Amino acid sequence: MSEEILIRQGAPTLAGIKTGSLFPCPCEDRGDLLADIRRLNRRLSPKGLCLLPIRFLAGQALLYLYRPAELRRDLRDARVSELLRQAGYEDESCARCVARLACRFRESGEFPHEVGLFLSYPPEDVKGFIDHRANGFKCAGLWKVYGDEGKARSLFEKYRKCTEIYCTLWQSGSKLEQLAVAV
Repeated sequence: MSEEILIRQGAPTLAGIKTGSLFPCPCEDRGDLLADIRRLNRRLSPKGLCLLPIRFLAGQALLYLYRPAELRRDLRDARVSELLRQAGYEDESCARCVARLACRFRESGEFPHEVGLFLSYPPEDVKGFIDHRANGFKCAGLWKVYGDEGKARSLFEKYRKCTEIYCTLWQSGSKLEQLAVAV
């Protein structure tokens, strides 16, 4: 797996300004990709990051880069807890919630709507997406916005700028360990 994919797709998570990032990655050999993920996790875990394969498809894997400590904090929010409960999650640990999310990806073959809660999307936007069946949103960027449009646009720009800076730094020779911020 190329570090470039990780940096291009996960810069805001690496920078510590977003809980998680979900992205596709080419996968010709599942064993090789899993070995790459283990090597990357040895480098990333001291910075509070974890990389997991969520689903494998022909020639591709869906990877989840996240900060477990930040996700635990996010999952304690009452609105998040209620949305997860409605989606069939029980009051469980962060790791079990991630495992259940991975199972839902594999079982349904689609994106479970609650995935946004694992990616720092505002709970009101995740709820709006579910309630309005992806219609009637105010604007769209990384997600469809049903709540605070100004705040969402600001976050979209912050994430875009972070990605631009991280890609430039990586192309200039910065190492992954330098770009992964310990929070």
